[in-house]
Amino acid sequence: MNTGDTAWVLASTALVLLMTPGLAFFYGGMTRAKSTLNMMMMSFVTIGIVSVLWVIYGFALAFGNDTSTSQYFGAFDLSRLSSGINEVVNNGGAYTIPVLVFAAFQLMFAVITPALISGSIADRTKFISWAIFVTIWVSVVYFPVAHWVFDFGTKLKDDSIIGAGWLASGAGILNGKGVEDFAGGTAVHINAGAAALALAIVLGKRVGWRKDPMRPHNVPLVLIGAGLLWFGWFGFNAGSSLGANGIAGLAFMNTQVAASAALLGWLIVEKIRDGHPTSLGAASGAVAGLVAITPACAFITPWASVILGLLAGAICALAVGLKYKFGFDDSLDVVGVHLVGGIVGCLFIGFFSTSAVNSLAWEGVFYGGGFAGLRSQAISAGTVFLYSFTVALILGFAIEKTIGFRIERDAEIEGIDLTEHAESGYEFENRGAGGFGSVLSGSAKEGA
Repeated sequence: MNTGDTAWVLASTALVLLMTPGLAFFYGGMTRAKSTLNMMMMSFVTIGIVSVLWVIYGFALAFGNDTSTSQYFGAFDLSRLSSGINEVVNNGGAYTIPVLVFAAFQLMFAVITPALISGSIADRTKFISWAIFVTIWVSVVYFPVAHWVFDFGTKLKDDSIIGAGWLASGAGILNGKGVEDFAGGTAVHINAGAAALALAIVLGKRVGWRKDPMRPHNVPLVLIGAGLLWFGWFGFNAGSSLGANGIAGLAFMNTQVAASAALLGWLIVEKIRDGHPTSLGAASGAVAGLVAITPACAFITPWASVILGLLAGAICALAVGLKYKFGFDDSLDVVGVHLVGGIVGCLFIGFFSTSAVNSLAWEGVFYGGGFAGLRSQAISAGTVFLYSFTVALILGFAIEKTIGFRIERDAEIEGIDLTEHAESGYEFENRGAGGFGSVLSGSAKEGA
């Protein structure tokens, strides 16, 4: 074991965990005031559910790495983590960090992926139904897809590899050229975006959609959330090197410049289209760039990352309008940012991947590698999209037809925070307690 590598991955694990509370701020600020607590709670309960499931069976399903592991799912081993305390990671080869550290790092990916979905169904989702959906969806979708993409199998003493996921290994239809997805463009963002689209269809439009104003109630909160996401994303991408090394440095730099370029790309579109750049656009653009660079950060050059960021920012800025064209209410633009941004980043690798920056990368179209790699990226993105969308659609309809997935109309109008949690995010009522609360309440009444 290498203490420096282990320390870096532990720190990255904490950074990735911070992304989910950051997402809660980001989403919470984008909703109306009467829905902000529910929106944030959907992220926080996901942390609890997925963390418990990961220890019980999730890690084994995603990274089984034994003779019973198939190309499509790992092992059903309830003691996988208990037996790996003193082991080092063997994921297509030996790494110098403990299995438990690797498992903790991958757990944070499993946590944030379903949390991303929640933004598409803001304002109208039963909390218990959301919890049930998360429990089932991560079990039958995220854990197997993580195995497909992230599990490179166990390398044996004779250098043979067993138990690799079919997308990672390039088995079968990929003609031996596995998907390049360094930190989760397919397994996280396309996966979550596809499920978000399915649930937006199942739950239908919010009351008053396209008639009533549904602007973000707290843009500073959105910017705080975007800043926390940006900060945590360095652990997400650079931490995926599983060591303090040159690839981590490449991923770190590419992450920064892609997010920055995407921020500018989104603002340019807003200025041309609407006549003014917005702070919400800046936050959304940065996130779009972070999404797009996630799969590509260790396979392309920094200058190519700038191009990717500009493209992602501009394309996602235009893509968020698709919900109006096709008539689905994706409340917080999960489809336009995460699904579209993930696809852009995944396909971009097919053109710009180069072994000049990473010896494990294959050559993209622009480096003389032909179209085999691009074909692998497209097949991988399409497969994950279809699987996640189909399962989420079926699961969403099943929940809606049994216990109900959407709250009642009157409850939605009154505010989901009060009806689902008996709380409100902003309490201005004078309760007679005196002090700052009374002053604030009085000021609010005077302003009204």
